[in-house]
Amino acid sequence: MTWNWRQSDWPNFTWDAARLRKAEEQFLLGSGMFSGAIKHLGDDDREQLTIEAISTEALTTSEIEGEILSRASVQSSVRRQFGLATDHRRVKPAEQGIAEMMVSLYRSFADPLSEDLLFAWHTMLTNGRRDLENIGQYRTDREPMQVVSGSLHAPRVHFEAPPSEAVPKEMALFVKWFNHTAPNGGDPLPALTRAGIAHLYFESIHPFEDGNGRLGRAISEKALAQSVGHPTLTALAATMLIRRKAYYEALEVANKDNNLTPWLCWFASIGMEAQKRTEAQVEFLLDKTRLLDRLRGQLNARQEKAILRMLREGPEGFRGGLSAGNYVAITGASPATATRDLADLVEKKALYRQGERRHARYAIAIGLRPVPRVVIDSHGNLV
Repeated sequence: MTWNWRQSDWPNFTWDAARLRKAEEQFLLGSGMFSGAIKHLGDDDREQLTIEAISTEALTTSEIEGEILSRASVQSSVRRQFGLATDHRRVKPAEQGIAEMMVSLYRSFADPLSEDLLFAWHTMLTNGRRDLENIGQYRTDREPMQVVSGSLHAPRVHFEAPPSEAVPKEMALFVKWFNHTAPNGGDPLPALTRAGIAHLYFESIHPFEDGNGRLGRAISEKALAQSVGHPTLTALAATMLIRRKAYYEALEVANKDNNLTPWLCWFASIGMEAQKRTEAQVEFLLDKTRLLDRLRGQLNARQEKAILRMLREGPEGFRGGLSAGNYVAITGASPATATRDLADLVEKKALYRQGERRHARYAIAIGLRPVPRVVIDSHGNLV
């Protein structure tokens, strides 16, 4: 097996820029529309969007690696990083570390990439780990760094990275390339193209003992943010989690060839879908503000508590719909009171009902926006 880094053209990647042109144009257009929409959010909603977006990326980039973290703890840690009010809960090292890294990414998006920044991110990411020999530095193990699956007696090697002694030189070249291809660099690249190459390039080197996937996705986010001139809050990891099987398959194929057209088309489709996911969140917050403004002074304390609880679920909606039993659990109302309250909320067009009697379920009266899957065909068209 000849890995990409063993080939004579490494790391002089090639790709068909024409296949990506329409996606690049649409991504920049979407970024402009996103910036415009953000300006219409109030301070509280803008703060909520930032906290939600950073927390979701922290959670999903970890879940891709099989690590399930507490949303409440990650959000609490993110809020603390921004100096905002928190519930003062005890946060585990892993949750604190990923939150610190994502907030650092948000704040330092415009800064050039450096090895010191990568080492700092790795130290944050591995907070509390006692099983790693190399924290905040490149790997030094003499054994091959391999990505494997299957049983111990018959493992399947999906990828083998360069030996540890080659990593410092490879990473120096990577950091130089990243900064040289930035918008203000000597050879700037389009947003999605640069972010996609950066991710594959970094993963191919696999410079750290652990955490390479999370760091690689953070580098992609940094590239996108630099290209549009502000933190993108793009739900990149959240979208990759949804497409996790395809993500791993695309990476495995790309690790064997330095013509990156198939990989970049796949990555661009994920970037476009992630952007649409973030746009849906902004539209939801705007709709939420309009709904609460319309209902101001019309709801009793129980109804307000239930509505606010449902709105916390975001644009995907309250899973399974709100039942009368859920309403009782949220508000402490009696079943009879719950029935009256829910009927009143429907009449006020705060909720709409689906089903009858014990099968009745209630949804918030905000138009939910399912995020479509984006595919780039052989001609570069978005379908």
